[in-house]
Amino acid sequence: MFVIAETLIVYPLGRVARADELAVVYMIGVLAVSMVWGFRLAVVTSVASALAFNFFHVSPVGEFSFAASLDWFELAVFVAVALLVSSMARLARSRAVESLQRRRVADLIAGLAHLMLVSNDLSSVLPEASRRLAQALDLPYAEITLESVAGDERRAALPLQRRLELGTLLVPADLPEPTLRCLRDNVVPALDALLSAAHDGELMDISLRRSRDELRVLAEEQAALRRVATLVARGVAPSVVFAAVAMETARLLDADASRLLRYEAPGTVTVTAEFSKPGVETLLGKRLAIAGGATEMVYRSSRPARVDSYQGRVGPLARLAREEGLHSSVAAPILVEGRLWGTMVVLWARPEAAPAGAEYRLAEFTELLATAVGNAEGRAELNASRARIVVAADNARRRIERDLHDGVQQRLVAVGLDLRAAEAMVPDGLNELKAHLSGTADGLTGVFKDLQEISRGIHPAILAQGGLGPALKTLALRCPVPVELNLGTQRRLPEGVEVAAYYIVSEALTNATKHAHASAIVVDVEAGRQVIVLSIRDNGIGGADLRLGSGLVGLTDRVEALGGQLHIASPVGGGTSLRVELPSVEDPARLPEPG
Repeated sequence: MFVIAETLIVYPLGRVARADELAVVYMIGVLAVSMVWGFRLAVVTSVASALAFNFFHVSPVGEFSFAASLDWFELAVFVAVALLVSSMARLARSRAVESLQRRRVADLIAGLAHLMLVSNDLSSVLPEASRRLAQALDLPYAEITLESVAGDERRAALPLQRRLELGTLLVPADLPEPTLRCLRDNVVPALDALLSAAHDGELMDISLRRSRDELRVLAEEQAALRRVATLVARGVAPSVVFAAVAMETARLLDADASRLLRYEAPGTVTVTAEFSKPGVETLLGKRLAIAGGATEMVYRSSRPARVDSYQGRVGPLARLAREEGLHSSVAAPILVEGRLWGTMVVLWARPEAAPAGAEYRLAEFTELLATAVGNAEGRAELNASRARIVVAADNARRRIERDLHDGVQQRLVAVGLDLRAAEAMVPDGLNELKAHLSGTADGLTGVFKDLQEISRGIHPAILAQGGLGPALKTLALRCPVPVELNLGTQRRLPEGVEVAAYYIVSEALTNATKHAHASAIVVDVEAGRQVIVLSIRDNGIGGADLRLGSGLVGLTDRVEALGGQLHIASPVGGGTSLRVELPSVEDPARLPEPG
């Protein structure tokens, strides 16, 4: 078709061009066929073009004549051009195909990189990666495996290197050699790099998860210790601290029960605090024998211990654990000031053994916890000591008041009566002696009244006889400043509470009168089931400071010894407001019985 078209085109061009120039028209067809259809058809086209040009346009026209060397040269040029152009076209086509294939491989590797490097589980994405590889390279199938697999007559195995581990790319064994070469040269190295990167990513992800878990555990432990330390700093009762310790420990280890046990008599422990899920029997306050459980191991070694199963174990604790449906436990010692104070036991009901390393994790927690336990006990002992001192002072006041009332005051009354009798026996005429005896008797009466006032200040008898209400009314009547007294209760309170409330009001009235120069005082008493609240307000000059004056310091000690709180507001020129909260039920451990 090229030759026919070129021959027809050459006829009109022959009028304006020479015959040898017209051969260029036939060269266009040769070039086109060489580029598109290759060298063989280009040679045929070259010969046909030479024959057509010679037959139709070279004299003699209508005859074939290759006698002239120029005609043979033209034919050789046609063939050489066809060879050169077809070779260049074939090279260009191969380069284009190779470039296209490289681009397809690059796009494939980019997609696989996004798929494999984003996933946290490499094995789960390998089927999808294999499917994409087969689709991108027009393979019947492909399989990427993380195991070393040998090839056979049906499958070709291309080894993959993943750090120190081997993998395999499996493809059909009958693939063309260029395709296999492309896989070996381009795909396999890229897959090696991807698998190694994914492997490193997995290791890094595992390390990050482990670090995150460790940080979470540490944060939970620190938060638990901070909550316990906050309770200790607030000065709450040791029983509250111990209960919080048991609860925090069970939560940290996701256990079904936890118990804080204190060693007391040899071979026994007392359940000081506990925390358990529903269904576990409460043992709070009970004394148990330590045989048969992790508690006994801690008692003997002062080291953390574990029991992975109570089945087949003998002893009271093992039997108790089986009755409660508990299967395993760990325990850690609590050392306070170098002595074995007790142990913390954590128990699980699930049939599996206790978590690995739980006893050492518990030991780290209890090691820090021992400080909180020691502080709580120390604070409790300090409060009890302060309470004993307050009670001792009150008892001393009571004894002094009783001695004055039963001893000195009675003797003064007797002496006064004797003087009056002696005065009556003086004969008339000795008026000077009679007047002297009368003056002496009057002075003795004044001393008696002063001593009576002192006795009331030391410990008012009306407080023991009538209770807080009458005693406060007496204080209000004796105060030189008008006092508005509002009593919210008439019931009797524990003796220690009544004594503390009386002295607080007495000290406040004294301060308002002597130091604040008040002209009016209001005293409110409100008593609930658990707390009694005293409120004393005056309109004096204010400026009272707890850091100054032994009276306020003594009141603070008395209030805190009872487990109460004292608040004072005394702006300069704005009067003084004193608010005291006292427990209306005495804690025997905090305030012993008066002697």
